[in-house]
Amino acid sequence: MLEGKCALITGSGRGIGRGIALALARRGCHIAVNYFRRRDEAEATAAEIEALGVKAIVAKANVGNEEEVKRLVETAAAALGSVDIFVGNAASGVIKPITEIDSRAWDWTLNINARSILLGAQAAVPYMQRQGWGRILTVTSIGSRRVFPEYGVVGVSKAAIEAVTRYLAAELARENIIANCISPGVVITGALDFFARRDQMIEHAKRYTPAGRLVTPEDVGEVAAWLCSDAARMIVGQTIEVDGGYSLLAL
Repeated sequence: MLEGKCALITGSGRGIGRGIALALARRGCHIAVNYFRRRDEAEATAAEIEALGVKAIVAKANVGNEEEVKRLVETAAAALGSVDIFVGNAASGVIKPITEIDSRAWDWTLNINARSILLGAQAAVPYMQRQGWGRILTVTSIGSRRVFPEYGVVGVSKAAIEAVTRYLAAELARENIIANCISPGVVITGALDFFARRDQMIEHAKRYTPAGRLVTPEDVGEVAAWLCSDAARMIVGQTIEVDGGYSLLAL
């Protein structure tokens, strides 16, 4: 159903972005793999994608920079033929108490996590409109709604992601351009290495996840691929929890 579609996933060289990229590639999508610092991981992911029989390109961009986001979308469209699916997955942030966040930390976190999604969607939507079909997916976290130590500015950015996704969804759904947000549970990726409480976070999630195991990037990828399918076209502007039930019990 997604065969021949062209997808751009920000921050897709590794982790959750990689899981989404491979899931879409397995369904016949051509993929633009975006990275900022780790080209080797992006190239390895692209090689895995190409082994599935679809096209893959590797594109460097700092999605916190407005011009680079626009150029990223243009590069993907030029190489693949279009951008039918835009996935805003790239994330960063300053891990500090909210009272210690300065304007630089605020701008860095909000620009990379939230503003990049708005800019990327604005650049990609014209390509989707030409096709009369498009999907926008974003990635948030439970920290958008629950308070965690030193997660303040990141949590604010995640809440902004969910809000911008709803507004995109409401404005674009009549054009068959569907936007939704995925909220994974605790997923063991390199992103956790920035948390001083990494091991405690993992153990807490293992203990309080009813499914009995942590979510994997592959789990998130499968849900993302389904949300891109026409079977999910009436799911509009929603935040989908993919956490094995963790948010039901997490304290």
